[in-house]
Amino acid sequence: MSASPHCAYARRASVKRLTGVSSTAGTRTFLGAMKETCMLCAPVDLRTDTLDSPLCIGSRSPEFAWRLPAGSEAQAAYQVQVTAGDGSAAGEPAWDSGRVTGTEPFGVTYEGTSLMSCRHYGWRVRVWSGTEQDPGPWSEYASFETGVLDPERWAARWVSGPAPAAKTDYRVLYLRATVDLPAPVVRGRAYVSALGWYRFFVNGHDLTGPALVPRWTPFDQYVEYQAYDVTEAFRAGGNVVSMAVGDGRFRGANGLTGKQAVYGDRTAGLVQVHLDLEDGSTVTVVSDGSWQVGTGRIRAADPMFGERVDLRVPDEDWLTSYALPARFGPAEVLDDRRTLIAEDVPAVCEIERLSPRTISRASSGRQIVDFGQNFAGVVRIRLPAGPGTTVRLTHSEVLRKDGELDIDYIHGLPVNRWYQRDELLLGDEATWWSPWFTIHGFRYVEVDGLPGDLSAQDIEGIVLSSTLPDAGGFDCSDQRLVRLRRNVSWSLRSNFTDTPTDCPTRERSGWTGDIQVFAPTSTTFVDVQAYLRRYLRNLAAEQLPDGRVPVFVPAEVSSFSGGMAKLMRMVAQSAGWGDAAVLLPWTLYRYYGDRSVLERQYPSMTAWVDQLTRRAREKRRINRRLRGSANPDVDPFLLDTGFHFGEWLRPGQGFAASILDSMRHSPVTATAYFEHSARTLSDIATVLGRDADATRYRELADHTRSAWRAAFLHDDGRVGTDRQDDYVRALAFGLLEHDERPAAVDRLVALIEEADDHLATGFLSTPMLLPVLVDAGRPDVAWRLLLQTTTPSWLYQVEQGATTVWETWNGYNTKGEAKESHNHYAFGAVVGFLTEYVAGLSPAEPGYRVFDVCPLVGGGLTSARAEVQTPYGAASSSWVASESKVTLEVTVPPGSTARVHTGTGNPPQELRSGTHTVVWPRAEKRGQG
Repeated sequence: MSASPHCAYARRASVKRLTGVSSTAGTRTFLGAMKETCMLCAPVDLRTDTLDSPLCIGSRSPEFAWRLPAGSEAQAAYQVQVTAGDGSAAGEPAWDSGRVTGTEPFGVTYEGTSLMSCRHYGWRVRVWSGTEQDPGPWSEYASFETGVLDPERWAARWVSGPAPAAKTDYRVLYLRATVDLPAPVVRGRAYVSALGWYRFFVNGHDLTGPALVPRWTPFDQYVEYQAYDVTEAFRAGGNVVSMAVGDGRFRGANGLTGKQAVYGDRTAGLVQVHLDLEDGSTVTVVSDGSWQVGTGRIRAADPMFGERVDLRVPDEDWLTSYALPARFGPAEVLDDRRTLIAEDVPAVCEIERLSPRTISRASSGRQIVDFGQNFAGVVRIRLPAGPGTTVRLTHSEVLRKDGELDIDYIHGLPVNRWYQRDELLLGDEATWWSPWFTIHGFRYVEVDGLPGDLSAQDIEGIVLSSTLPDAGGFDCSDQRLVRLRRNVSWSLRSNFTDTPTDCPTRERSGWTGDIQVFAPTSTTFVDVQAYLRRYLRNLAAEQLPDGRVPVFVPAEVSSFSGGMAKLMRMVAQSAGWGDAAVLLPWTLYRYYGDRSVLERQYPSMTAWVDQLTRRAREKRRINRRLRGSANPDVDPFLLDTGFHFGEWLRPGQGFAASILDSMRHSPVTATAYFEHSARTLSDIATVLGRDADATRYRELADHTRSAWRAAFLHDDGRVGTDRQDDYVRALAFGLLEHDERPAAVDRLVALIEEADDHLATGFLSTPMLLPVLVDAGRPDVAWRLLLQTTTPSWLYQVEQGATTVWETWNGYNTKGEAKESHNHYAFGAVVGFLTEYVAGLSPAEPGYRVFDVCPLVGGGLTSARAEVQTPYGAASSSWVASESKVTLEVTVPPGSTARVHTGTGNPPQELRSGTHTVVWPRAEKRGQG
């Protein structure tokens, strides 16, 4: 599918003519040499289900993807071969696709013999170009391994300790077993899970690290398991297999209320190990009644509340000693038959270490460590000997004016607890310590009770995030914008840990509205394809039977804790939030060409739109009911009942004001999203070849558009409640006719100017504000908003020293006291504008098969550059502007086409694979600011 460019210059002719579009001689020479040497290069970057050499594929029909090296000719056909066994040509043939005509180096589904559980496979690919009769060389072999594909192969049981009598008994489980092996191991795999977060060990080797697994899922429906290569960890003779299990998301505090034991009050572990020995025998080790359970140095561990640790308790005996510690006894096998699924995204890991910027003493005498950066993670600290001495580590994003740690700012009401505190009893020896089963959002750590002063060498910040490959970058001549993007990157990394969350401090919930607006921007930072696929699988699993979507995913409910409360069912109909069911899959299709996610999520999408349709048809607001008369062309398509968050958190609106406003004015927003999702669903049905559905949803969208116009487009041209977001939404969603758009743009600009060149939009419309202005021919206004430095604005936060994005525009009240989260990515969606408009690099067809390059030169910038790792390879746009000309360099990956729009009145220039330079005279007056 093609799409018209969203560039103002591509949509309106300029009086200037293009006088210079050329590839430099050097570029031509380089491309010529590359063509000779690389036109039939072997494919590289082979991935299975978007992952590099995964150990645990849970599907019998995985997808293959690859890229062609720079300089290659475009792919016209491909051949994939899969072998079972040693992952080479010598393996047992499993599938040979033969020559298949196809230009996409991704989305190729395995169609060979049925894959076997716990088996190693290798695969390779070669391609034909459009000009060659013979194929290019084979790629190197890539590998993947299957997990436990057959449920009956699970022999392991969930093992636990004594049932807790109360929440004060929520202890960390320590589990272990011993294994005697007659010979060395030549291949070993462990499949491990837990009800809670776990760490898994073999002979003291930590196989898990800070992964915080299993990830949060709807635990009633399924629990993820992980696979580990344990070949080197086992040895001939005696071995100790052990694991520790903390509360994690299963029993730990979740959500705004910090409710514990949502999914159950008994944590448990599950282990199944398959070992091939040097003597040809095989050994299977499973968790069962022979395992032992006991206590350890971690007394309690909660994701929010932190850890309580007694360092006097030894750690070595349960990990490495073949003899059973006296504090261990028989484990209890739980009668629990939960569905297990393979983890299909990279785990959380340590991505960086931060040294303290400063260490100081507050007036209270407590030491304050400032890492200079807000982030999600934990600390690693050197602790002295001091048996029985209590040390407390309290984490926060901000300080009070008096230099003390602020522990009250994040709560809506005063409370007497703080989420993020670790407490330790020192032991007999000095040691380095870091928590295992918690994660904090913080910049500052208050250290209380530690004898002596900390030095910078005694403590470091461990940054934790999901291992998502970098997929894009941005730079420009205005370092404030570079800092803004860096802040957004930190907020993304902080909240892309377990599941996409709103903040790493307070509720840590997977709000659908936040990820719906931020997902397109996230693709310009990291590869989120598998990560968001997983989120959507959870969304579909917890979607209500009538099609409503919980406002956060996972929904933080289970049968154990009584199911979904009436209030949560009510808000599950919120427009803009539940529309993530439709708009997130469409984002993955636009940016990754991902058809399979459209197929998989199609029932979820239709369920959401169909319930909107029923609600609009069957329910009317009381004022319409009292009116008596009905309009059959309007009433059945207006969405004016039910709760909607609406345009959440406009500048100056707190939580309470936002809710009151949405209760009064939500229909204009809700009906617009109804139309938008119905039309998007029609497009999706077209992609999938569901023609009858495409027609039905397109007609629904047309009727809803007409109803919206009748109800909310006033005779004088004003829209809705005449606020900025009303016009942004109307323009972005195409709710206005062509001849109505200029007046709407003028009114939007007038509202911005009345606000002294400030925005007044909230969560839903802010990401669309600047694009709408540029597309409407007002980049001058877009620049003024982007570069505004007084609140509300993005650069206000930057100039106030923010290192992440705040939840609210101000971040502080009029007294200078911090309020709400200081690490939210939602308003950071603006940086997608930097890549797609300022640098001008955006997909025109799914997966960047065709992409637009439409640089927005202005705003006082003299240069800008962006790069994105597309499914075809690296694409980039880089421009430098002088007083007289603009010089643009564009890199196009093999198989893609770039359409370069210069705003000079000429048609777009189409560029094929390679690096090209385009030069044009700089217009003196373009209204760019």
